[in-house]
Amino acid sequence: MYRDVVAVAKSMHRMSMMYASMHLASLLGQISGTMAKIIMNSLVFDGTDFHVLLDNDMVLGTLVYAFATASYLDIHRRGFDVSALRYEDLVARPLDVCRVVLEFCHLPVSLAEIAVEAFDVDSQRKSMLAKSIIGHFKEPELTPEIEMKLNEVLKKFGLPLIGELDILEGTISC
Repeated sequence: MYRDVVAVAKSMHRMSMMYASMHLASLLGQISGTMAKIIMNSLVFDGTDFHVLLDNDMVLGTLVYAFATASYLDIHRRGFDVSALRYEDLVARPLDVCRVVLEFCHLPVSLAEIAVEAFDVDSQRKSMLAKSIIGHFKEPELTPEIEMKLNEVLKKFGLPLIGELDILEGTISC
């Protein structure tokens, strides 16, 4: 499942406020672009493409989005049987999307209504990431300057820019 890059960046910022190590890494990344590279290297990825100054609250989330999306596209283009689902589609038409996903997975479409009921519950309700907790943190604003910086990151990974149609190859849709 993938989501709009700006929504991911804002969510990652709020999440970083709850995890001290993530927040510290984000702060250190404002000093040197090497920090993002070190973080990715520590996660057993080649951090070369991640040498980016985290000079605003949305760059880290954009890097995470770019890495995940580029990885999915690479796997999909290599011919692996993987598909994607847009979060925004699921939110806009939960019952229809659940039916399509269940059909795609060769599961009974009759389970769609039960699946939709699960969306009424905060899956993180007993964690530090509960909506009731992270919802108190202010979202960063997407200024024209920040949008330009985030688009530089997206270009580096060959991904659609902010505001462009972001339907990925292999997306399951209604």
